[in-house]
Amino acid sequence: MISPRDYHVHFYFDQNTLDLARQICEQVRDGFSISMGRVHEKNVGPHPKWSCQLTVSPEKFGEVVSWVALNRAGLTVFIHPNTGDDLKDHQEHAIWMGEMLELDLSSFH
Repeated sequence: MISPRDYHVHFYFDQNTLDLARQICEQVRDGFSISMGRVHEKNVGPHPKWSCQLTVSPEKFGEVVSWVALNRAGLTVFIHPNTGDDLKDHQEHAIWMGEMLELDLSSFH
């Protein structure tokens, strides 16, 4: 059985929803005592929009994802485990909330 080290929760946004995304990510960070990465105002890695990444332990996954599902305020959220197989984690093991976007997975091949 595959077990993830942790999970990444990526909030996607643009210039019109930047402040909203920052506010929600900070609420998740502070409310669940988890790590929040930079708020990227450009596309980074495989992500097709501006994004912010939260890192969630397996122990907190259920409660964080439940909160995000109810409080994402219409933002697209991409969630994936970190098992060591980046391609499968971003493709086969991924969870989407909102619009499913096409990732640039070329760096994982």
